[in-house]
Amino acid sequence: MGLLNDFKAFALKGNVIDLAVGVIIGAAFGKIVTSLVEDVLMPPLGMLTGKIDFTKLAFKLADGAPNADGTLGDPVMIRYGNFLQITLQFLIVAFVIFLIVQAMMKLERKKEEAVAAPAEPEVSAQEKLLAEIRDLLKTRN
Repeated sequence: MGLLNDFKAFALKGNVIDLAVGVIIGAAFGKIVTSLVEDVLMPPLGMLTGKIDFTKLAFKLADGAPNADGTLGDPVMIRYGNFLQITLQFLIVAFVIFLIVQAMMKLERKKEEAVAAPAEPEVSAQEKLLAEIRDLLKTRN
């Protein structure tokens, strides 16, 4: 039973739960960024490059081996176009995430600066009363 209790204590620690939430939110956020890249950014980029479909770019190494029925099989290809497409998408996704992180860090810095600014010290009720007495004594003289 000690092992079960140790696991329960580990699993219910804040860090593990925070990590799980982060992974789930990260996966959902990844879908949003992927959609942004594939559905919003890549179509105009494709128009700018003359509607080149990078995924179809390939280099043929050899003809396919003959099949049993005498037809040739698929040729041996290096499909570098798909690699280029995925690399380009990765760079765009990384840049978008970089911009989002930069914006969040900027907001965090502004928040920290606002907190770091010295606020007027809170005046206690006793100090307020003493100030009123002082002001009344000044007006009597």
